[in-house]
Amino acid sequence: IAPNVTIAPNPTVAPVPTIAPLPTSGPNPQISPIPTLPPAGDTLPPASPSLIASPAAIAYPLTITDDEGTAVTIPARPQHVISLSPANTEIAFALGAGDELVGGTAFDDFPPEAAALPDVITSVEVLTEKVVSLEPDLVLAAGNGFNHPADITALRDLGYPVVVVYAQSVDQVLSDIRLIGLALGVPGPAATMTADMEARLGTVSAAASALGSRPRTFYEIGSGQEIFGPAPKSFLADLIDLAGGDPITTGDPSVFAMPLERLVNADPEVIVVGDALYGVCPKDVEKRSAWKGMTAVKNGDVRPVNDTIVTRPGPRLADGFAALSRAIHPDISLPGFPPDAPICASP
Repeated sequence: IAPNVTIAPNPTVAPVPTIAPLPTSGPNPQISPIPTLPPAGDTLPPASPSLIASPAAIAYPLTITDDEGTAVTIPARPQHVISLSPANTEIAFALGAGDELVGGTAFDDFPPEAAALPDVITSVEVLTEKVVSLEPDLVLAAGNGFNHPADITALRDLGYPVVVVYAQSVDQVLSDIRLIGLALGVPGPAATMTADMEARLGTVSAAASALGSRPRTFYEIGSGQEIFGPAPKSFLADLIDLAGGDPITTGDPSVFAMPLERLVNADPEVIVVGDALYGVCPKDVEKRSAWKGMTAVKNGDVRPVNDTIVTRPGPRLADGFAALSRAIHPDISLPGFPPDAPICASP
């Protein structure tokens, strides 16, 4: 790869939307960015041509363009990398670059060794002094409000190369993994990983499509004084589409809160409990008085799912997609995919 290679920005990257209010239960929306998938019925896009160069073949300084359209010059192959999102941390480890990571987030949980990284971000605040003390030569950040734009600007003003990624589609998840692989000097493993992911995603999508049924599906992101679910034209809504469900959405692309009346009128046939990891189980949903008349509750079609692997744009996306498909269609056959780990004591 020649010096100053530029990866063009994805022209579909949208302006930063308003972040939804935090639900009482469920993940912080800024900790679990929500990208967008292709509309239902679309085939998954092919991967870009494989980058097979070895790290030694990459000429530095290397200039790449991140998802926000910023040209970032990396002076030399990174040896001290900081990740500002759990997804980026996971990608770096999966690409074999875990030894180069010197800092991560308070939410890094996979692989297990990621939790031992010094935390340079708690909640959504970047600890700039901590970053400076670790002397990074590359910072991997996340856009769309996941990392505050002012923090990213501050790090760049200090002279650090900051690559910002924010996937709005499956194609962009794969592209971002390849982009991070290039930035880390490991484009070959990134190309291999994304080709495998693409094949597995296609397998699940085909199996879901072959079932022929599309139950009205509500994915509960969080609950409390308000109900939180997927916005229209969001990653989660389109993921439900591809997984074989008809998504029930909030009705506003920039809002993740949903009035109870809207959900009751939509009458979900399947309810996927995405906040099960945060203490909400199907039995809790079924006890809600206003929910008892919903078809999903009456038929016992309320199922928990591991929200982390479903919504995190990283190497485990295909496993999360399989888990979501099983939650919508319990009879789907997905040989070769790991079984779902139990989340709630009882369904």
